[in-house]
Amino acid sequence: MSWARVRQRIALDLIRWLPKASYGRAVGFLARRPLPRSLRARLYRRFAARFGINLDEVERPLDDYPSFDAFFTRQLRSGVRPIDPDPEVVVSPVDGVVVESGKVVAGRLIQAKGVDYTLRGLLVDEDMAARFGGGSYVTLYLAPRDYHRIHAPADGLVVGYRHIPGAFFPVNPPSVQHVAGLFARNERLVTYLKTPLGRMAVVKVAATGVGHVTVTYDAQAQTGRSRRTRRVDYPRPVPIGKGEELATFHLGSTVIVLFEHGKVTLASFERGQRLLLGQPLARRSAARAGDAAA
Repeated sequence: MSWARVRQRIALDLIRWLPKASYGRAVGFLARRPLPRSLRARLYRRFAARFGINLDEVERPLDDYPSFDAFFTRQLRSGVRPIDPDPEVVVSPVDGVVVESGKVVAGRLIQAKGVDYTLRGLLVDEDMAARFGGGSYVTLYLAPRDYHRIHAPADGLVVGYRHIPGAFFPVNPPSVQHVAGLFARNERLVTYLKTPLGRMAVVKVAATGVGHVTVTYDAQAQTGRSRRTRRVDYPRPVPIGKGEELATFHLGSTVIVLFEHGKVTLASFERGQRLLLGQPLARRSAARAGDAAA
Protein backbone atom coordinates (compact mmCIF):
# COMPACT_ATOMS: atom_id res chain seq x y z
CA MET A 1 0.00 0.00 0.00
CA SER A 2 1.33 3.46 -0.95
CA TRP A 3 2.00 6.19 1.62
CA ALA A 4 -0.67 8.30 -0.06
CA ARG A 5 -3.28 5.60 0.65
CA VAL A 6 -2.02 5.22 4.22
CA ARG A 7 -2.37 8.96 4.82
CA GLN A 8 -5.84 8.89 3.24
CA ARG A 9 -6.90 6.04 5.52
CA ILE A 10 -5.58 7.82 8.63
CA ALA A 11 -7.40 11.01 7.62
CA LEU A 12 -10.68 9.13 7.17
CA ASP A 13 -10.28 7.40 10.55
CA LEU A 14 -9.66 10.75 12.24
CA ILE A 15 -12.72 12.26 10.58
CA ARG A 16 -14.87 9.38 11.86
CA TRP A 17 -13.97 10.30 15.45
CA LEU A 18 -13.94 14.09 15.20
CA PRO A 19 -17.02 16.04 16.45
CA LYS A 20 -18.07 16.92 12.90
CA ALA A 21 -21.27 18.78 13.78
CA SER A 22 -19.45 21.09 16.19
CA TYR A 23 -16.70 21.62 13.64
CA GLY A 24 -19.26 22.50 10.97
CA ARG A 25 -20.99 25.02 13.24
CA ALA A 26 -17.64 26.63 14.06
CA VAL A 27 -16.66 26.86 10.40
CA GLY A 28 -20.04 28.33 9.52
CA PHE A 29 -19.78 30.88 12.34
CA LEU A 30 -16.31 32.00 11.23
CA ALA A 31 -17.32 32.10 7.55
CA ARG A 32 -20.12 34.55 8.38
CA ARG A 33 -17.91 36.94 10.38
CA PRO A 34 -17.49 40.34 8.63
CA LEU A 35 -14.09 40.98 7.06
CA PRO A 36 -12.41 44.38 6.77
CA ARG A 37 -13.16 45.80 3.32
CA SER A 38 -9.44 46.39 2.72
CA LEU A 39 -8.73 42.62 3.01
CA ARG A 40 -11.67 41.15 1.13
CA ALA A 41 -10.52 41.32 -2.49
CA ARG A 42 -7.04 40.05 -1.65
CA LEU A 43 -8.32 37.08 0.34
CA TYR A 44 -10.97 36.12 -2.22
CA ARG A 45 -8.46 36.32 -5.09
CA ARG A 46 -6.11 33.99 -3.23
CA PHE A 47 -8.94 31.54 -2.62
CA ALA A 48 -10.00 31.79 -6.27
CA ALA A 49 -6.45 31.17 -7.48
CA ARG A 50 -6.09 28.17 -5.16
CA PHE A 51 -9.28 26.46 -6.36
CA GLY A 52 -9.65 27.73 -9.93
CA ILE A 53 -12.68 30.01 -9.52
CA ASN A 54 -13.49 32.14 -12.57
CA LEU A 55 -13.80 35.63 -11.11
CA ASP A 56 -15.06 36.98 -14.45
CA GLU A 57 -18.41 35.31 -13.64
CA VAL A 58 -18.85 37.00 -10.25
CA GLU A 59 -21.80 39.36 -10.09
CA ARG A 60 -20.37 42.10 -7.85
CA PRO A 61 -16.98 43.68 -7.05
CA LEU A 62 -15.06 41.44 -4.64
CA ASP A 63 -14.93 43.98 -1.82
CA ASP A 64 -18.75 44.10 -1.81
CA TYR A 65 -18.88 40.63 -0.19
CA PRO A 66 -18.73 41.30 3.56
CA SER A 67 -17.81 37.74 4.62
CA PHE A 68 -16.32 34.55 3.21
CA ASP A 69 -19.78 32.98 3.31
CA ALA A 70 -21.16 35.84 1.21
CA PHE A 71 -18.40 35.34 -1.36
CA PHE A 72 -18.77 31.56 -1.36
CA THR A 73 -22.54 31.81 -1.97
CA ARG A 74 -22.11 34.55 -4.57
CA GLN A 75 -24.52 34.91 -7.44
CA LEU A 76 -23.32 34.89 -11.04
CA ARG A 77 -23.49 37.62 -13.63
CA SER A 78 -26.65 37.51 -15.70
CA GLY A 79 -26.35 35.32 -18.77
CA VAL A 80 -23.25 33.30 -17.84
CA ARG A 81 -25.32 30.13 -17.26
CA PRO A 82 -27.88 29.87 -20.09
CA ILE A 83 -30.74 27.52 -19.24
CA ASP A 84 -31.73 25.06 -21.97
CA PRO A 85 -35.19 26.33 -22.99
CA ASP A 86 -36.53 23.02 -24.40
CA PRO A 87 -39.55 22.04 -22.22
CA GLU A 88 -38.73 18.36 -22.88
CA VAL A 89 -35.28 18.76 -21.26
CA VAL A 90 -34.37 18.58 -17.57
CA VAL A 91 -31.30 20.68 -16.78
CA SER A 92 -28.48 20.34 -14.30
CA PRO A 93 -29.46 22.22 -11.14
CA VAL A 94 -25.84 23.05 -10.27
CA ASP A 95 -22.27 23.37 -11.44
CA GLY A 96 -20.69 20.07 -10.48
CA VAL A 97 -18.97 16.82 -11.40
CA VAL A 98 -20.95 13.65 -12.18
CA VAL A 99 -20.13 11.16 -9.42
CA GLU A 100 -22.58 8.45 -10.51
CA SER A 101 -25.75 8.11 -12.57
CA GLY A 102 -28.07 5.36 -13.66
CA LYS A 103 -31.14 3.39 -12.53
CA VAL A 104 -32.32 2.61 -9.03
CA VAL A 105 -32.08 -1.20 -9.03
CA ALA A 106 -33.80 -3.23 -6.30
CA GLY A 107 -34.04 -0.05 -4.25
CA ARG A 108 -30.30 0.66 -4.36
CA LEU A 109 -28.15 3.43 -5.86
CA ILE A 110 -24.44 3.35 -6.65
CA GLN A 111 -22.31 5.62 -4.45
CA ALA A 112 -18.96 4.63 -5.98
CA LYS A 113 -17.43 1.52 -7.53
CA GLY A 114 -18.22 -1.36 -5.19
CA VAL A 115 -20.20 0.85 -2.76
CA ASP A 116 -23.97 1.39 -2.80
CA TYR A 117 -26.78 2.56 -0.52
CA THR A 118 -30.57 2.31 -0.37
CA LEU A 119 -33.15 4.76 -1.65
CA ARG A 120 -35.16 4.10 1.50
CA GLY A 121 -32.17 5.09 3.64
CA LEU A 122 -31.55 8.22 1.57
CA LEU A 123 -35.12 9.54 1.75
CA VAL A 124 -36.26 8.04 5.09
CA ASP A 125 -39.74 8.00 3.58
CA GLU A 126 -41.50 4.79 2.51
CA ASP A 127 -43.96 6.54 0.17
CA MET A 128 -41.27 8.50 -1.67
CA ALA A 129 -38.92 5.53 -1.83
CA ALA A 130 -41.73 3.61 -3.55
CA ARG A 131 -42.45 6.51 -5.91
CA PHE A 132 -38.84 6.78 -7.09
CA GLY A 133 -38.06 3.08 -6.99
CA GLY A 134 -36.83 1.85 -10.38
CA GLY A 135 -36.31 5.42 -11.56
CA SER A 136 -33.16 7.26 -12.60
CA TYR A 137 -30.70 9.33 -10.61
CA VAL A 138 -27.69 11.60 -11.05
CA THR A 139 -25.23 12.47 -8.27
CA LEU A 140 -23.31 15.74 -8.65
CA TYR A 141 -20.39 16.84 -6.46
CA LEU A 142 -19.76 20.56 -5.91
CA ALA A 143 -16.07 21.36 -5.42
CA PRO A 144 -14.83 24.61 -3.82
CA ARG A 145 -14.40 26.11 -7.30
CA ASP A 146 -18.08 25.74 -8.13
CA TYR A 147 -21.03 28.10 -7.93
CA HIS A 148 -22.92 26.94 -4.83
CA ARG A 149 -26.51 27.85 -5.50
CA ILE A 150 -28.98 25.15 -6.54
CA HIS A 151 -31.68 25.75 -9.14
CA ALA A 152 -34.85 24.03 -10.35
CA PRO A 153 -34.15 21.36 -13.00
CA ALA A 154 -37.57 21.85 -14.64
CA ASP A 155 -40.69 24.00 -14.54
CA GLY A 156 -43.11 22.87 -11.89
CA LEU A 157 -44.29 23.12 -8.31
CA VAL A 158 -42.46 22.64 -5.01
CA VAL A 159 -44.88 20.30 -3.25
CA GLY A 160 -42.89 19.86 -0.03
CA TYR A 161 -39.59 18.96 1.55
CA ARG A 162 -38.03 16.64 4.11
CA HIS A 163 -35.18 17.52 6.49
CA ILE A 164 -33.20 14.50 7.67
CA PRO A 165 -30.58 15.11 10.38
CA GLY A 166 -27.42 13.05 10.19
CA ALA A 167 -23.64 12.99 10.22
CA PHE A 168 -21.26 15.42 8.50
CA PHE A 169 -18.69 13.25 6.72
CA PRO A 170 -16.76 14.87 3.86
CA VAL A 171 -18.23 14.15 0.43
CA ASN A 172 -14.94 14.37 -1.48
CA PRO A 173 -13.91 11.39 -3.67
CA PRO A 174 -11.90 9.51 -0.99
CA SER A 175 -14.83 9.61 1.44
CA VAL A 176 -17.36 8.63 -1.21
CA GLN A 177 -15.20 5.62 -2.11
CA HIS A 178 -14.61 4.43 1.46
CA VAL A 179 -17.47 5.53 3.78
CA ALA A 180 -20.30 3.03 3.30
CA GLY A 181 -23.75 4.59 2.78
CA LEU A 182 -22.31 8.09 3.04
CA PHE A 183 -25.19 9.90 1.31
CA ALA A 184 -27.73 8.10 3.51
CA ARG A 185 -25.75 8.96 6.67
CA ASN A 186 -25.05 12.67 6.24
CA GLU A 187 -27.61 15.36 7.02
CA ARG A 188 -29.76 16.22 4.02
CA LEU A 189 -32.66 18.31 2.84
CA VAL A 190 -34.91 16.90 0.10
CA THR A 191 -37.03 19.17 -2.12
CA TYR A 192 -39.93 17.41 -3.88
CA LEU A 193 -41.11 18.77 -7.24
CA LYS A 194 -44.16 18.06 -9.39
CA THR A 195 -43.33 18.76 -13.04
CA PRO A 196 -44.71 17.99 -16.52
CA LEU A 197 -41.85 15.44 -16.77
CA GLY A 198 -42.92 13.58 -13.63
CA ARG A 199 -42.11 13.92 -9.96
CA MET A 200 -38.52 14.80 -9.06
CA ALA A 201 -36.53 15.01 -5.85
CA VAL A 202 -33.52 17.27 -5.38
CA VAL A 203 -31.52 15.88 -2.45
CA LYS A 204 -29.03 18.30 -0.91
CA VAL A 205 -26.41 16.40 1.12
CA ALA A 206 -24.53 18.34 3.80
CA ALA A 207 -20.89 17.62 4.63
CA THR A 208 -17.99 18.39 6.97
CA GLY A 209 -17.60 22.14 7.29
CA VAL A 210 -20.92 23.01 5.65
CA GLY A 211 -22.38 25.75 7.83
CA HIS A 212 -25.90 24.95 6.66
CA VAL A 213 -28.18 24.57 3.66
CA THR A 214 -30.93 27.13 3.08
CA VAL A 215 -33.77 27.11 0.56
CA THR A 216 -35.39 29.96 -1.32
CA TYR A 217 -39.01 28.80 -1.18
CA ASP A 218 -39.31 28.47 2.64
CA ALA A 219 -37.28 30.26 5.32
CA GLN A 220 -38.07 27.49 7.81
CA ALA A 221 -36.58 24.74 5.63
CA GLN A 222 -32.88 24.53 6.39
CA THR A 223 -30.39 22.18 7.97
CA GLY A 224 -28.92 22.53 11.43
CA ARG A 225 -32.07 23.73 13.20
CA SER A 226 -33.32 20.42 14.54
CA ARG A 227 -32.14 16.87 15.20
CA ARG A 228 -35.56 15.45 14.33
CA THR A 229 -36.64 14.25 10.89
CA ARG A 230 -39.36 16.49 9.51
CA ARG A 231 -41.55 16.24 6.41
CA VAL A 232 -43.61 19.22 5.20
CA ASP A 233 -46.24 18.98 2.44
CA TYR A 234 -47.54 22.27 1.09
CA PRO A 235 -51.34 22.59 0.79
CA ARG A 236 -50.58 25.28 -1.78
CA PRO A 237 -47.50 24.16 -3.75
CA VAL A 238 -44.99 26.85 -4.68
CA PRO A 239 -44.59 27.52 -8.44
CA ILE A 240 -41.01 27.55 -9.72
CA GLY A 241 -39.53 27.97 -13.19
CA LYS A 242 -36.73 25.94 -14.72
CA GLY A 243 -33.45 27.55 -13.70
CA GLU A 244 -34.95 29.56 -10.82
CA GLU A 245 -33.10 29.36 -7.53
CA LEU A 246 -34.08 26.58 -5.11
CA ALA A 247 -31.40 26.58 -2.41
CA THR A 248 -27.87 27.48 -1.34
CA PHE A 249 -24.98 25.43 0.05
CA HIS A 250 -23.11 27.48 2.64
CA LEU A 251 -19.80 25.76 1.79
CA GLY A 252 -19.72 22.74 -0.49
CA SER A 253 -21.41 19.39 -0.84
CA THR A 254 -23.40 17.07 -3.14
CA VAL A 255 -26.76 17.07 -4.94
CA ILE A 256 -28.65 13.92 -5.97
CA VAL A 257 -31.50 14.33 -8.48
CA LEU A 258 -34.12 11.55 -8.55
CA PHE A 259 -36.64 10.83 -11.31
CA GLU A 260 -39.65 8.53 -11.45
CA HIS A 261 -39.47 5.27 -13.37
CA GLY A 262 -39.93 5.67 -17.13
CA LYS A 263 -40.43 9.43 -17.12
CA VAL A 264 -37.05 10.60 -18.46
CA THR A 265 -33.97 9.32 -20.24
CA LEU A 266 -30.68 10.52 -18.82
CA ALA A 267 -28.35 12.48 -21.08
CA SER A 268 -25.14 10.80 -22.19
CA PHE A 269 -22.34 11.72 -19.82
CA GLU A 270 -19.44 10.00 -18.11
CA ARG A 271 -18.37 9.64 -14.51
CA GLY A 272 -16.12 12.59 -13.67
CA GLN A 273 -17.61 14.85 -16.34
CA ARG A 274 -18.21 18.45 -15.29
CA LEU A 275 -21.67 19.89 -15.90
CA LEU A 276 -22.75 23.50 -15.61
CA LEU A 277 -26.07 24.82 -14.36
CA GLY A 278 -28.57 24.84 -17.22
CA GLN A 279 -26.98 22.12 -19.34
CA PRO A 280 -29.12 19.06 -20.27
CA LEU A 281 -29.37 16.38 -17.61
CA ALA A 282 -32.24 14.30 -18.98
CA ARG A 283 -35.03 14.33 -21.57
CA ARG A 284 -38.63 13.21 -21.43
CA SER A 285 -38.83 9.54 -22.41
CA ALA A 286 -40.44 8.99 -25.82
CA ALA A 287 -42.98 6.55 -24.36
CA ARG A 288 -44.12 9.28 -21.94
CA ALA A 289 -44.34 12.17 -24.41
CA GLY A 290 -48.10 12.54 -23.95
CA ASP A 291 -48.20 12.02 -20.18
CA ALA A 292 -48.95 14.71 -17.62
CA ALA A 293 -47.43 14.88 -14.15
CA ALA A 294 -49.14 12.64 -11.63
